Amino acid sequence: MRRLVPAVVALVLLAVLTACSGGDDGGDGGDGADRTAGPVWQPRPGLAWQWQLDGRVDPSVDVPVYDIDGFENSAADVARLHRDGRKVICYVNVGAWEDFRPDRDDFPRSVLGEPNGWRGERWLDIRRLSVLRPVMERRFDMCREKGFDAVEPDLVEGYGNDTGFPLTARDQLRYNRMIADIAHERGLAVGLKNDLAQIPQLLDDFDFAVNEECAQYGECALLEPFVAAGKAVFHVEYAEPPARFCPVARELRLSSMLKKPELDVWRKPC
Repeated sequence: MRRLVPAVVALVLLAVLTACSGGDDGGDGGDGADRTAGPVWQPRPGLAWQWQLDGRVDPSVDVPVYDIDGFENSAADVARLHRDGRKVICYVNVGAWEDFRPDRDDFPRSVLGEPNGWRGERWLDIRRLSVLRPVMERRFDMCREKGFDAVEPDLVEGYGNDTGFPLTARDQLRYNRMIADIAHERGLAVGLKNDLAQIPQLLDDFDFAVNEECAQYGECALLEPFVAAGKAVFHVEYAEPPARFCPVARELRLSSMLKKPELDVWRKPC
């Protein structure tokens, strides 16, 4: 479970008033997912998915999309999923330093902020683009070299949290767009994780969305711009029972399921 509650409720409420244009789904690539005219994968609304960040992937779930940890899974794991007809998303934390990652020493102390509530993690100073870009480029290179189709960059709403740095919404937009550019330069699709308040500004930069607990917090309608643009919204709830959130999810064409907070293999889809 990665959701952190931002202190930007007013911005979220404003976002729902922002209009956005829709788009078509494009052609079906025959693998359960649509593609844009270019090389980047474009997942369409409603695709079923599996999200497993706890350990090495279990490939037994029969869904067209898997979202798994980029460090903990190998190229062979990704290739196995591809042989089974899956698309595979590479989970990478881009907003916080993690003391358990092999590249932890690549981050200078000056960019490490306050703990973010997760063991061994500290917020990053996302204003330091020239420092962080090479690190994130190497991480996304890893995703590409392992054969992933897309990236799920986590913790891209630090500006609404107590990071230890005076981050602004403008800082976050610049950083998030840099992250999207790094992914696209490598032929990888990229998803916007949470950060609901900035969806109107970032919709064109991201190929899909990943959301935690929009039903619990009454925020699911804020994700409609992605669906209207023909882009998937991969959504989970942890506490709400499916009987409560699945009707709304179906109406909005979200790819929704109930998961345990540790994000192990277990899932209960809508």
